[in-house]
Amino acid sequence: MCYILAKDVDKHGCVALKMSIGNELAELAEQLDEIVKGKHIQIVTISRPIAYGEYSPYHFVETKDELIAEVSKM
Repeated sequence: MCYILAKDVDKHGCVALKMSIGNELAELAEQLDEIVKGKHIQIVTISRPIAYGEYSPYHFVETKDELIAEVSKM
């Protein structure tokens, strides 16, 4: 398992979704990259949120659609 997250580099915190590594994760990362193109939003995958304090506080969502909606609002 891993987490895909989006972070506005000018703000504290991020939005994150727990996912399995694989094609679905890669496709979602590409989709999010298109949404944030030209913005100061970072799309990252990490293994353990506790190890990456620079992205906290974490706002965890339950579905891809929720993540996409949150990222679209950034």
